[in-house]
Amino acid sequence: MNRILIVESGATKTDWCALAPDGRVQRLQTPGMNLSSISAEANAAVFADAVAQFSGVEEVHFYAAGLLEFPADLDRVFKERFPEARCEYASDLVAAARAACGHGPGIAAILGTGSNTCQYDGEKIVRNIHGGGFIIGDEGSAAALGRMFLADLVKELVPEDLAEAFAVDHEADYVSVVRNVYKTPAPSRYLGSLAPFLLEHRGEAYVDELIDRNFRELIERTLVRYDRLPVGVVGGFGNACRARLERLGAEYGITFTRFIPSPMEGLIDYHGV
Repeated sequence: MNRILIVESGATKTDWCALAPDGRVQRLQTPGMNLSSISAEANAAVFADAVAQFSGVEEVHFYAAGLLEFPADLDRVFKERFPEARCEYASDLVAAARAACGHGPGIAAILGTGSNTCQYDGEKIVRNIHGGGFIIGDEGSAAALGRMFLADLVKELVPEDLAEAFAVDHEADYVSVVRNVYKTPAPSRYLGSLAPFLLEHRGEAYVDELIDRNFRELIERTLVRYDRLPVGVVGGFGNACRARLERLGAEYGITFTRFIPSPMEGLIDYHGV
C-alpha cells in the first residue's frame, strides 16, 4: 500500500514517487508534458498507464508546468484509480517553493532550461515576478545563456577559437542557427541544450563573463526585488553553477542556502510519511 503519491511533471519528464507508511519508496519516470500546450486527452492517456502501476494511494500531490486551471481530465484518471484519495494540484513553482524552502519562508528559484522565481511564506507563494519565457525573460536559465551566446555568434562577437570549437559538434552556420531557433517545435530546449558546451569552457574569459551576465540579470531583475530571505535553487543548470551563484549573490547581499537538481527529493521531505 502506498499512502502518498507525488507526481512532478515538466516538459521533458514526469517523476512519480509513492511513499509507503513503512518508508518504502516506489519510483517511476514517464515522458513529460506541459498542460498549457498539450491536449488534455493526450495527457490523460499517458497518465492512465502510469497510475495503474500504483495501489492503495490515500493522497495525491500533482505538480506540473503550465498548470493554469483545475485539470479535470487528469483528476478523473486519479479518482477512477483511487476513489477515496485526496488530490491536490499545483504548479511547478509551488513544487519548487516546497522543495527548496520546506515549511519555512524563503525565495525559490527554478533554474533549469527556463527560470522562474517566487517568495514563499512557508505555506503559500506571496509574490511571483514572472519569468516571462525564453523570448522576453528566463534570466539565469540555460536557455537564456544559450540565447546570449547565439546572439554573439551570429554577430561574430564570439572569440574565434571558441566559435571553432562550437562548430565541431553543433550546426554553427547562420542559416542553421536561425532555423533551429525559429523553425523548431521546442526552441527553448534547443537554446538550453547549448549550456553544457559553455559550461565545459568555464575558465575562458568570454564564457565566464557571459555566465556572470546571465546570473546578474537574474539577481538584478528579480531576486533583489524580493524580501531579503534565503534563496533555494531548484534545477540542474543552477545546481551546476552553484559556486558562481553563491559568489555573485554575496555581492548583492543574497544568500543561497540550498541547491537541488530536481524538486522530487525536496518534495519527499516536504510530504514525508
